Amino acid sequence: MEDIKLINFVDLSLEKKKEILFWRNHIDIRRYMRNRALISLREHLEYIDSLKDSKDKIYFLVKKGDEYIGVIDFVDIKDASAEIGLYAKPSLRGVGDILMRAIIKYGFSSLNLKKLRLEVLEDNIRAIKLYKRFGFKEIDRKNGYIYMELKGETLKL
Repeated sequence: MEDIKLINFVDLSLEKKKEILFWRNHIDIRRYMRNRALISLREHLEYIDSLKDSKDKIYFLVKKGDEYIGVIDFVDIKDASAEIGLYAKPSLRGVGDILMRAIIKYGFSSLNLKKLRLEVLEDNIRAIKLYKRFGFKEIDRKNGYIYMELKGETLKL
């Protein structure tokens, strides 16, 4: 795999935490989030601080070579399953595949999950194409969201 490094949010400098908040609050990212509100620095830092003791969620800043390219996360980790999320640095294009490979590798190899789940807005066509390309299958549609999953046994890594 490429020169990819995952840096746990709880290990980030204040400067990097602020940079991630800028990305997360960027309109091109925020418009596809479940929570589309602007997040304050205080809220952001408190959330990251809460991750230190969390057993059911983990967030990573993804670095490729010398460049920080995006964020991946695993939440609701239980029963060998987790909901995943990702977003690229707003100015970057074409890193979705790298982020997805990082999610799949970490989720199935490091966390030993059997299933990855996600929800995506029906109008987020680029994300839906990305997920399908990596084998995610639609399992439900509700309230403008598509629910998808990827089972580990179906992978051909």
